[in-house]
Parts: sequence; C-alpha cells; structure tokens
Amino acid sequence: MAFFSKLKDKLFRSSSKLEDGLDAIVEDGGQEVAAEVASPEPIIEPDVAPVVDTRPEPEPSPEAIPVPASEPDPVPVLEPTVAVPETEPEPVSVPDPQIKPEPTPVPDPEPVAKAPLSAPIPEPEEPAAKPGFLARLTGRATGKPVVKRVLDDEMLEQLEELLIASDMGVDTALRVTANIAEGRFGKRLSTEEIKQLLAAEIARIMDPVAKPMPLYPTTPQVVLVVGVNGSGKTTTIGKLASQFRAAGKKVVIAAGDTFRAAAVEQLQVWGERAGVPVLTAPEGSDPASLAFDAITKAQEDGADLLMIDTAGRLQNRADLMEELTKIVRVIRKKDPTAPHNTVLVLDATTGQNALSQVEIFQKLADVSGLVMTKLDGTAKGGVLVALADKFGLPIHAIGVGEQIDDLAPFDPEEFAAALTGLSEN
Repeated sequence: MAFFSKLKDKLFRSSSKLEDGLDAIVEDGGQEVAAEVASPEPIIEPDVAPVVDTRPEPEPSPEAIPVPASEPDPVPVLEPTVAVPETEPEPVSVPDPQIKPEPTPVPDPEPVAKAPLSAPIPEPEEPAAKPGFLARLTGRATGKPVVKRVLDDEMLEQLEELLIASDMGVDTALRVTANIAEGRFGKRLSTEEIKQLLAAEIARIMDPVAKPMPLYPTTPQVVLVVGVNGSGKTTTIGKLASQFRAAGKKVVIAAGDTFRAAAVEQLQVWGERAGVPVLTAPEGSDPASLAFDAITKAQEDGADLLMIDTAGRLQNRADLMEELTKIVRVIRKKDPTAPHNTVLVLDATTGQNALSQVEIFQKLADVSGLVMTKLDGTAKGGVLVALADKFGLPIHAIGVGEQIDDLAPFDPEEFAAALTGLSEN
C-alpha cells in the first residue's frame, strides 16, 4: 500500500529506535544458533518387504555382448570404440575377399554388472519445499545464522524499559510485555520474532479505536476542531476538507482563530488548495460569535459539513479553556445537537503530555475523536498506543507530512508494522 510505504519511511525515528533497542536486547545475552533450513515433512517408510522389479530384463546392448576367444572370424573385427552421440559414424572399408586378413586379437571384455532384481525403482526427486514466511523472516530459509535469547525476567524488564522510552506509557508497556511473555517464557526468541509479537499486540490494542469520522444525515454537520498551539489543527482541517470534498460533500470552513491574522491567512491558503470556502471575521472578534454566524451561513448554503477551527490553547490555561466551552454553548443555541464531532488534534512530538491534553479537552469539550499529527518528526510514536489503551477514543486519521495527501485513515496493522519496523507483506 502506498501510504504504508510513506508511513514506514517517515516513522523511521520511532521504528529505528525500537529496532536498535530490540537488537541490543537480544544480542545482550543472546546466542547465535544454527540456521534451520525449512524442509518438507519426513516421509515414514512402511515396514514392508522391498519392492521387486518384475519387469523383463532388457536385451543387452551390442557393446555388452562378450566376444568368445575362439577361432577368429575371417572378417576383421574392429577395435571397440566408445559411442559418441550426435556424430557421424566413421566409414568402414570393405576388405578384399581374395586377401585373407591376419587374425586380430580381441581383448576379453570386462563383465557388465547387473543390477540386482530386488533394487527399488528410483523415485523422482521431490522439489524443495518453499519456506514459510516466518522462516524467511528469521533467516532460516537462507541458512543465515540467527541470534536468539531466552525470554526471562531480565529480558522482559529490558523490553518494558524500551517501550516506556518509546512513550508507550508504564501501564501499557507492562501489559504488552506480559502478553508477549504468556506461553513463551523460557523460550528462545530472535529480534524478528519479538517484532512480530510486538506488532501483533499493538495492532490488537489499536484495532477497536481505528474508526473514521462518522457522517450523520443532519446538515450541516458541525465539526469542532480543537488542540493546543502548534498541534497542526489548521493543516488537518485543510486535509480533511479536501478529502470530504473529493467524496462529494459540500464543505465550509470557519476560521475561528480570530486572534492571529497569520492563522486566518494559513487557513485561507488551505481552503484554496482544497477548493473549499473559508468564512472569516475581523481580527479580535469573538470566536463564539463567528461560530454562530458560520452555522447560519452553512444552513443557508445547504452545506453538508461545517468545520470550525479554534485558537490553539494550552490545557493548563483556565481562561482559554473557558472560552472553548463558550463556543460550544453558543453553537448549541443554534443547533442543540451540535457540535456533532469534536476532533482533538494531537502533536506526536509532545509524547506523554498528549495524555493530559486528552483528559482536559475531553472534560471541557466532550472530545469524540482524535487525529495524530507529526508522526514523521518524532521517536515517540508509541504514545498513540498509550492513548488507545487508556482512553479508547476513536482515532480518525494520522498525519505524516505537510502535503495535502499526507493524512490517511488510521489502520492499526499498518501502523503497528511501521512502528516496529516490519516489512510490508
């Protein structure tokens, strides 16, 4: 998949950190084991008498017929020659019948060994069995030695520390390593086998939260986009608007960050890229008032979606967070069911701070889903696993770049494979 390749390439910091750490853990106390070449299941011969060849013995070839050492034939006997395939036979001169040739001694031919009648018929060679995916992954198919280490308490502790360092969180790291150890404690594992187990466990945690942003029959569907300063709200709105417009939806954007002229201009640029109109208000205007007017305008224009940008605010600033609750109250005066989606945009580079952001924004704005951005610029991609494990909020999309197509629906298996450094299959 194209996005998988892009995701893997741009998650190199996270995946390389995990890969390097796993390699170091396995090599520390591991041993190089002989490669196990994949082979077909052995065929067990039945305990019966050998098969006897009952076919008639073929007539011996002329070369194998012994010539008796008696009276020589008057016709001279040529010296036995080795037959050479694909060549013309040499011409034989016919002797004059009046001239009696000298007798030519014929050497005794060597006896031709005959195969015993009880020799079994040779079986055709079986083609070599194609090695399985795990054999190819661990190097057994190529005969390459593999370093493996016994999964013990010390190794589990090192794995936990590595996952915590990748911002997976203490609780999630403990749970993941415990599940990996279940049924495998005391067994030897290679780096690739651990990566497979880790990817499978991450995908299991992430699968329940991989949900696209829902669409409702109510129009306009109001989507409130929130987040801290610099989290990537504006670019995310532009990318989402482009995708919804491509899906045939009529989209309107409201530039609710009325305190920064640069933010409004940036959103207008993204609106032009996506082909979506952007509603603005004079600098310093009340953002709640703009949101109210935007809903009215979207209703008049028959828009399917209204995406409202909000000013970035830190979760520890009570005054700014109160302003956000005011926007929600004003919106609900126009439509009691709005906002229908409250999307929190998170910056992956913040690491564990994202957990406290989700907790605060969820209380004040009733967050319904998440979008994780800037996964291409961090070694802390594991925080997304911690978020899914702790809050269980839907993850609508992830972003790995600044281009308009660098936002895609969240796929847990692709993310897990890219995060752990597994190859695409």
